[in-house]
Amino acid sequence: MAEVVLMKGNEAIAESAIRSGCLYYFGYPITPQTEIAAYMAKTMPKRGGVFLQAESEIAAINMVYGVAGSGKRVMTSSSSPGISLKQEGISYLAGSELPALIVNVQRGGPGLGGIQPSQSDYFQATKGGGHGDYRNLVIAPASVQELYELTVKSFDLADKYRMVCMILGDGTIGQMMEPVAFKEKEDTVEIAKPWATTGMHGREKHNTITSIYIDPDDLEAKNRELQEKYREIEEKEVMFESSNLEDAEIVIAAYGTCSRICKNVIRQAAELGIKVGMVRPITLWPFPSKEFARVADMPSVKGFLDVELSSGQMIEDVRLAVNGKKPVYFHGRMGGNLPTQKEILDEIVKIHKGEM
Repeated sequence: MAEVVLMKGNEAIAESAIRSGCLYYFGYPITPQTEIAAYMAKTMPKRGGVFLQAESEIAAINMVYGVAGSGKRVMTSSSSPGISLKQEGISYLAGSELPALIVNVQRGGPGLGGIQPSQSDYFQATKGGGHGDYRNLVIAPASVQELYELTVKSFDLADKYRMVCMILGDGTIGQMMEPVAFKEKEDTVEIAKPWATTGMHGREKHNTITSIYIDPDDLEAKNRELQEKYREIEEKEVMFESSNLEDAEIVIAAYGTCSRICKNVIRQAAELGIKVGMVRPITLWPFPSKEFARVADMPSVKGFLDVELSSGQMIEDVRLAVNGKKPVYFHGRMGGNLPTQKEILDEIVKIHKGEM
C-alpha cells in the first residue's frame, strides 16, 4: 500500500532523497529552499545519515565533491544566488565525472532580487552555468508528487551517467503543499562504482579523481568523451508531457508552475472554441526538441505560445526546435509575479485572431 502524506514541496524533495539512499547532505540556508536543509537536519541523524550546514555555499559544493568521489549518494540544495556561488564546484564535478544531485528552488533576480518564485535561472542550469564545455541533466517537476518521483529518478540518472543532475524548481513548487503517495520501497538502481576512491581493494593502482589535464591533447580527449556522453543522453533521456494536441491550433510551451496555470487556460480557451494544446518539457536538458519539431509539422498548428516566469529564456530552445516552421510568441512575468489565467488567455485570443 502506498503511504499518502500531505507535504510541502521542499520536504518531499528531502524525504525522497533519503528514500533514494542519499545519506549525505551539505548545504546552507537561503529562502525559499531552507525547508530542505531543515528537514535533513531533523531527519538524517535518525536515519543513519550525515547533515552538515557548511560555512558557505562554496564549502558545501566542495563537500559534495568529496563524498561523490567516494561513490556515495550525496546532494546539496540552494536558491538562485546560492547556486551561482556553487558554479565553480559544479564545473569540477562535471570535469571529474562525479554524480550528485543539486536542487535549485529559484527566486527572483538578478542579484539578491526577492524571495518570490522565478524561472530566470534556466540559462544557468541548461547551458552549463560554470566554466567549460559541460552539461547538467536538468529536470523540472510540476507537482509535489513529481518532486518526489523525479528526485528518485535524478539520483539514478546521476549514477548512470556519472554527472550532476539538477532539480530546477521555483518558490511556488517548493512551498506548496500537496498529498504525496510514497512507495513502500523505492526501485532505485544499484550501479557498481569501480572508479570510487575507497581504497585499493586488490587493484594495482589507486583510483584518482581529477578535473585537471595539463596536456591540451589529454584535455581535448576528455572533452570529446564528455560530449559523446551528452549526445547519448540527448537520445535516451528526454522526458516531456504532451496534452490536447489533436487538432490544436495553438500550442503552449511551459514547465513547472507555469504549466499548471496553463492547464486551466486550455479549458477556458476550449469554451471559446479555440483548440489549445501544450508541450511541457520535464527535462529542460536534454530539451524535447524532436517533440516540438514534430508538433510544428502538424497542419492544424498556427503557432506556439511560450509562457515563463522570466524575460524569455526557454523560448530560445523552443524557437530552435520549431526552426521557423511556425511563429513562436512569448508571455512572461518577472520579479516573482505569476501570470494570470486571463493574461495568458488574452494572448491566445490575439494569436487566434491574427493580432500578434
